[in-house]
Amino acid sequence: MSSNPLSSNSAFDAIIVGGGHNGLAAAAYLAKAGRTVLLLEKLEHPGGAAVSAQAFDGVDARLSRYSYLVSLLPQQVIDDLGLRIRLARRRYSSYTPDPHDGGRALLIDNGDDTATAASFAAVGAPDGEFQAFTEFYAGFRQLTEALWPTMTSPLPTRSEAKDLAARAGAGAAWDALTGRPIGDVIAKSLQHDLVRGVVLTDALIGTFARADDEDLQQNICFLYHLVGGGTGDWDVPIGGMGAVSGELERAAREAGATILTSADVTAVRPGGVVSYRHAGAEHTASASWVLANVAPVVLDRLRNSAASGGTAPQATPHATRNPNHHREGAQIKVNLLLKRLPRLLDETVSPEAAFGGTFHINETWSQLDAAYLAAAAGTIPDPLPCEIYCHSLTDPTILSPELQAAGAQTLTVFGLHVPDRLITPENNERRRAELQAAVLKSLNSVLAEPIEELLLTGPDGQPCIEAKTTLDIERAVGMPRGNIFHGGLDWPFVEDNAHLNTPAQRWGVATDDPQILLCGSGARRGGAVSAIGGHNAAMAVLESDTPSQS
Repeated sequence: MSSNPLSSNSAFDAIIVGGGHNGLAAAAYLAKAGRTVLLLEKLEHPGGAAVSAQAFDGVDARLSRYSYLVSLLPQQVIDDLGLRIRLARRRYSSYTPDPHDGGRALLIDNGDDTATAASFAAVGAPDGEFQAFTEFYAGFRQLTEALWPTMTSPLPTRSEAKDLAARAGAGAAWDALTGRPIGDVIAKSLQHDLVRGVVLTDALIGTFARADDEDLQQNICFLYHLVGGGTGDWDVPIGGMGAVSGELERAAREAGATILTSADVTAVRPGGVVSYRHAGAEHTASASWVLANVAPVVLDRLRNSAASGGTAPQATPHATRNPNHHREGAQIKVNLLLKRLPRLLDETVSPEAAFGGTFHINETWSQLDAAYLAAAAGTIPDPLPCEIYCHSLTDPTILSPELQAAGAQTLTVFGLHVPDRLITPENNERRRAELQAAVLKSLNSVLAEPIEELLLTGPDGQPCIEAKTTLDIERAVGMPRGNIFHGGLDWPFVEDNAHLNTPAQRWGVATDDPQILLCGSGARRGGAVSAIGGHNAAMAVLESDTPSQS
C-alpha cells in the first residue's frame, strides 16, 4: 500500500514542485491565506540546498552543506511567516593574504576603521586607497538601500528603478552599475591589485565571468551580493542553514500545507495537472496553480515529458527563451572539519580574526583574470582562487559539546572559476580529486602548517573532508550544471517595454503558461537563500485570485 496520504487525482488550489526554501515560503504564504496547497519534494526531506547535514559518518557536526550565509532573506518574510530565525553578524568583513608576501594581509575590520586603514598600508596600498575603497562601497550602498524594498514588490521598470536611484542620490552608482562593465568602475576607482581583487570577488561568486564582460552578468552578480537588507551584510544562521528551511517548513505545515517528501514529479501538464511517483506508485494531482520551485530548464523537462507522453524529453516549444537560464555553474565546494584553526604565515593576525569573516585566497585582480583565462582554456586554475567561511566560529552550536570543547572548527571553501564545462560524468571522480587537491594547495599557500594535518578523522578512519563538483551538486539537489542560482541572474527590474499585464508578469514569476509560475531561484529576483522567489510567486497567485475592484 502506498504511504501517500492523498487520493488519486486530488485537487488543490496550488501545487508546488520542489521543496526547497522558496517552495516552503510559497506554501506557507498561500496556506496562511486559506489556499489548499500540496508541496512535492523529490528528496527524503524538504529544504533543497538550504539544509544542514551530518556530512561525516559518526561525527556530530551539522554543516550547512551547500549554502551557508544569509543576506537576501527579507525581514518582511521573517515577520509575515513568524519565523524563529537568528542571524549573527560577523565583525570582520574579510581577510586577504598577499600572495607575493604571505607574512602580510589585508584585514577589513567592520568595528575598527583605524586598524583597517593601517592594514591597507601594510599590504602596500597607495595613500588614499582605503578612503577610495570606503567611498566606492558607500556610493553603491545608496543604490542598494533604494532598490532593496522593491525586491518584494511588483517589478519596477528600468526607468522607475533609475528614478529611485536618482532620488536617493545614487545616480552615479546606477550609471556605473548598469551602464558599463563593473571592472571598468573598479579599475578607475581603485589602484592596488589586491584591493581590486577583494572588490571583484563580489561580482564573481557563482558566476563564470570576466571583469570586463559586455553582457554585464558580473554586474548583476555584484548587485545581488550588495543589495541584501540594503547593506550587503552576509550573516551566519544560528543552528546552520537547516534552521532557516526548518522554520519555513514549520510555518508551511502549521498553516495547513501538505508536504510530501520522496515524491518525484515526472510531468507537469497543461491545465495544472502534475504527475508524480511516490512509494512505488504513480499519482496525479491537479490545481488552479502550479508553482515551480525547480530551475526553469528542469521545468521545461517536466513539461516536455508531459508533451511526449512521459517518455524521454525531446525538443519542445516550452524551452525557456531566457539565455541566462542555461548558464553553467562555476565553483567547487569543499567542506572540512578541523581539530583547530590553522596557524597563518601572517603572524600579525590571529586565526580567529582571519577566519572570522570571508577569507580570500589567491584572489587579486590579476589572479582572478588569469584563473578565468585558464578555465576558459579548459584547465583547472593554478593557483585556484578560493573563499573560506568558518561557520563554527560565529555559531559553535553546529558542533557537539565534545567537539566544541576540543577546539574543532568547520571550514567551507568555495573555489571560483571552475566552470561546469570542465566536468563530465566520465571525468567527475578524477576532477573532484584534482579540484580538492587544488583547493588544499591554494589554502596551504597562506598557512604556516599543512591543512591536511589538521583534519579530524571519523570513526572509520577517514579524514573529514568532502568536495562537491558542479555535477555532484546537480545530482544531489537538482541544480542544472551545478548553477547555485538555477541559472544566470537577472536585473531586479524589467525593461520599459516589458509586458506587465498579469500579476505573474508584474511579480517576475511568469512562464508562457498562465497557470504555471516560477517560485524559485530561477524567478526574476531569485538567487541565494532569500525566499523572495517564493514570496513573489505567492503574491502573484493571491493577486490573481482577488477580484478586481471597478
